[in-house]
This record gives sequence, C-alpha cells and structure tokens, in this order.
Amino acid sequence: MKPSKKIMPIAALFASCLALSYPPIAAAEEIDSSIAACLKAWGVHPFGKAPQFKTMGTSVKVFGIGSEVADTQPTSTPALVLINPSFNLVGVSTIELLNPNGWYCMRTTVTIMGNVHLRAHCKAQLALTSAGVTATGNNVENVNIKNVTVTAIGSFSVERPCG
Repeated sequence: MKPSKKIMPIAALFASCLALSYPPIAAAEEIDSSIAACLKAWGVHPFGKAPQFKTMGTSVKVFGIGSEVADTQPTSTPALVLINPSFNLVGVSTIELLNPNGWYCMRTTVTIMGNVHLRAHCKAQLALTSAGVTATGNNVENVNIKNVTVTAIGSFSVERPCG
C-alpha cells in the first residue's frame, strides 16, 4: 500500500524539524561553536578548554500548545547547559533556568505574535550565541540579557528571582 501524497509532505516536514532539533555530532576534540561563543562571552569560567555540557531540547509552541524549556534541578558544582532554539507562535511561553550554579548558553528564541517569559535564578550565568531583532514588539532587557530574541509583534521579558 502506497502512502498518500498528502501525508508525505507532512512526514518530510516532521523529519526536517527533528533534524534541526539535534545538533550534528562533533569530533571529540572539537568544541561546539555555540558553547565556544558563550565561553568567550563569559571570559572567565570554570569549564576548561574541552567542557562537558548538557543540551536542552528545542521548544516549539504553536497557539499555546507544545513544550516548554525548564531546568529546575540545582547542582552542587557549575553546570554548563546549551539551550537549543525556542519557537513560539501566538501564545505564551516560559523558559525556566533555576539552577543557581547553571551556566546557560542560549541559542536564539523566536516569538511571533506571542510572549516569552524567561525566569533565571539571580546567580545563574547567562550568555547568548547570537544577536536578536525586535519588530513591532517589546524586548524587555535585564541584567546580562541582551539581544536574545527575535520578536515580531510580541514581547520578551526576564525575571531574576533568588531562591
């Protein structure tokens, strides 16, 4: 039985989204370019030349339906975390980065006709891998957060609670 011609484009789109969600595997000696950009932005950091890091998955929300990004577990030592891109279309999305020992390296967050709210622990370190753009929107900046989003007819806000 042949698949329907209508189903094939949807399957191809899904496969493309999955491919974008997972970064390519790098050689053991090669440092991820996003991580390298964040380490350079921080200057002094506790991770050495070949840092170990965890990656948080891509977040996609459309009309309020989808996944959110959250790192809520505190660690006793510095933890390097790469946050893959987040996409929000017509809805509200929250990103929680609540580990006080977290060193968060953020890739671009895109919101179109929606709102993104970032909650990061006041002791968490934040760095960005790229510059951002705001078009007919509100990009509310706070300590250590600059140009993190691409916002079109929406807003991006930051909250830095302690504890």
